[in-house]
Amino acid sequence: MHHSKTTCMAISTSSAKAKGRRHQQWVRDKILALFPSLSSDDVRSTAMGQNGEDIQLASAARKLFPYSVECKSLKKIAVYTIMDQAQTNCPKGSQPLAIIKADRQKPLAVMDADHFFDLLKSRTKPHGK
Repeated sequence: MHHSKTTCMAISTSSAKAKGRRHQQWVRDKILALFPSLSSDDVRSTAMGQNGEDIQLASAARKLFPYSVECKSLKKIAVYTIMDQAQTNCPKGSQPLAIIKADRQKPLAVMDADHFFDLLKSRTKPHGK
């Protein structure tokens, strides 16, 4: 019986890692789509369990995308309740944005990731086009 619990736990762990890996690869693909001049060598998804940034950027990529990315894919995160409220109260034509703050911490801005990448895309377009 102990053996089956171990097996079940291993499947759960590998499933969680696969979920996290897919999330990192989604972010990597979004960055690569945003900057067609970059290659897969410039933007890499870090192996699961490795220390450091989840998305490794070569210097060319860092110049275009000056962010250090930490990816988390969890079953449930409390901030989604806040975003649901922001969405409910969001007038037509606006985008929901949550500004959250914990005690003794700096405020954080939370928005839909696709909207974030769309903002970057509009910022990277040449002016006048």
